[in-house]
Amino acid sequence: MSTQDFGVVGLEVMGRNVALNIERNGFPVAVFNRTYAKTEDFIQGPAEGKQAKGAKDFKEFCALIKRPRRVLLMVKAGYATDATIDAIKPFLEPDDILIDGGNSLFTDTERRSAALLPLGVKFFGMGVSGGEDGALWGPSIMPGGDPAAYEILKPVLEKIAAKAPSDGLPCVSYCGAGGAGHFVKMVHNGIEYGDMQLIAEAYDLLKNVGGLSYAQLQDVFGEWNRSELGSFLIELTEKVINFPDPDKTGKPLVELIVDKVGMKGTGTWTIQSALQLQVPVPTMAAAVDARTLSSMKDQRNAAEKIFGASPAVKFDGDVKQFIADVKSALYCSKICSYAQGVALLTAANRPRPASGTELDSKSGWGFGINVAEMARIWRAGCIIRAQFLDEITKVYKSTPNLANLLVAEKFAGIILANLSAWRRVIGLATTRGVSTPAFSGSLAYFDAYRKTQSPGNLIQAQRDFFGGHTYLRTDKPGVFHTEWSGSGEQHEVIEGKARTGTGSR
Repeated sequence: MSTQDFGVVGLEVMGRNVALNIERNGFPVAVFNRTYAKTEDFIQGPAEGKQAKGAKDFKEFCALIKRPRRVLLMVKAGYATDATIDAIKPFLEPDDILIDGGNSLFTDTERRSAALLPLGVKFFGMGVSGGEDGALWGPSIMPGGDPAAYEILKPVLEKIAAKAPSDGLPCVSYCGAGGAGHFVKMVHNGIEYGDMQLIAEAYDLLKNVGGLSYAQLQDVFGEWNRSELGSFLIELTEKVINFPDPDKTGKPLVELIVDKVGMKGTGTWTIQSALQLQVPVPTMAAAVDARTLSSMKDQRNAAEKIFGASPAVKFDGDVKQFIADVKSALYCSKICSYAQGVALLTAANRPRPASGTELDSKSGWGFGINVAEMARIWRAGCIIRAQFLDEITKVYKSTPNLANLLVAEKFAGIILANLSAWRRVIGLATTRGVSTPAFSGSLAYFDAYRKTQSPGNLIQAQRDFFGGHTYLRTDKPGVFHTEWSGSGEQHEVIEGKARTGTGSR
């Protein structure tokens, strides 16, 4: 007999916690795990006495769930997701809704959605952010797929999502068609990469230039978390930065952790998507590069023996001012990171290219993502939740077609007020040999974005010289090519054919 309102497949920690969250909010849940012993452990353990039922196979599992079935897959992205879909597919019926809650690549989501469409099964790609605690007590949820099917999911998702502290609204919203949900989650993770690298660079500067102890660093991050920089990542940094080593070495645990940073792919996917959509994301790209460099531990060790460590120059400036400057640099760089993420979301809304053609600077994925809504649902539950997301939400609600977050009056004012400090920090980092790729990339992004005249005119001349790629002129309309190494004649290009002009090099 079908008695359960919702189904969850996959009972690792995220799946278990989401299932408990769903049940706690009034929706009886059916669960399945490839290893039945894990299902039994769940039913007889954390779910004992609750409205939860386990199944030994997918036939029994699907029979437990009321139609149209709402089934959430919480399995490893990639092959495991495809294998699970293939296994459950025979037991699904038209109008059932299958949801992938893993960190899948959004193009995989589009492929899976298209494959299930002939069966009448509605496939959703749904980003879930917040880690183990978020899954249990309220994550930020980013679903994308069929809009009518979303209305069937909405009552459950709004109940289990995190609630924003400023207004109590649930941190879930329909992201758009196709793979939009996983695209939004991917961009969220790209911003997360940038944020984490920026905080790490601030830590590096404060410790190795300013000379702060771990106890002082804990105080600084605590103070910053009570300021306009207040965010989950700053909060957790305060908690981990001076955490004592459980092995009783007398040192902070962070000092004993090997500096090789792992990656699971979402940051790299963000950079690849940005390249496809021709959106500059230097802060995120710097973060991915920094993680890659961190993994090259043996090479770095060998290089230090050749080149020596960073110059051991004692900082003789005002430490309090330096801390304030680093805070300013972090704030400005963080704004740039979010600006790049929002620009990527906006670009994904451009129309899809015609079938069989490549993405270009005018095409996207046609997702229809509401940027203000994405900022709103990131205000609680997720890893990048931060105080200033309230302000970003307001900006895009009032100006949905804003070209870039940097030009919003509120954020432009913040940048201008902190710009000198930002430059001082990067200048000092350079002279002290401290690598700050995300700080520096963010400033370079700002400087390039705000400048009317770039050095791109020279590059266009070079491209025309070696490849005949043509160029535009500042003083008259038309498309031109010059015989740079020959007669020096300039030709106006009309419909792919050159017309001789009178210009010279």
